[in-house]
Amino acid sequence: MEPAYPNYNVLDKWNSPSFDDKTRRVLRERLSNVPPRRFFTEREWQVLDALCARVLPQPDRAEPIPITPWIDAQLHDNVQEGFRYAHMPDQRRAWQRGLAAIDAEARYRHDTGFAEVEPPEADALLADLEQDRANADIWKDLKPDWFFVTVLVKTIAGYYYSHPDAWSEIGFGGPASPRGYVRLNFNQRDAWEGKEAKWTKR
Repeated sequence: MEPAYPNYNVLDKWNSPSFDDKTRRVLRERLSNVPPRRFFTEREWQVLDALCARVLPQPDRAEPIPITPWIDAQLHDNVQEGFRYAHMPDQRRAWQRGLAAIDAEARYRHDTGFAEVEPPEADALLADLEQDRANADIWKDLKPDWFFVTVLVKTIAGYYYSHPDAWSEIGFGGPASPRGYVRLNFNQRDAWEGKEAKWTKR
């Protein structure tokens, strides 16, 4: 598939008015200092890596956008959203229990862990989790659909789209500060935004 923004790289704005020192500092950290494993066990890391590969496959990237390391760092530092759903355990416990349950669900269905199942079986398992079709004895009081959609997919997508490579992929120009955006109506584009391939005004 042809990229939507084939000639666009958000990092070309590095020395432009679109980025200030704070933005450059955050991006430099995100690009150069991928954190090591500090929270997850080795097995939990493997399972989450496999989940990231199914939820957001990156077959066309020579170097996939790292997601697992940043989730690990979030949990290690216990950075939270400021709220917790009443029926969910605390953040760290939810991740530990959820990853263990997905691995156990794969073993129950296929006699092997999630990181080892073939992609079609992995995708079918995740589709079932989304629809709350899982082994109740494995999941107990942790709702599989809530963990999959509200915790797992939301977090994976959040870290993927916080990376400049993903910004370039969707034509995102980066933070509104300091430059800001002026043309905010439909089918309008500021001169410093990415230009979509075969873009036509509607």
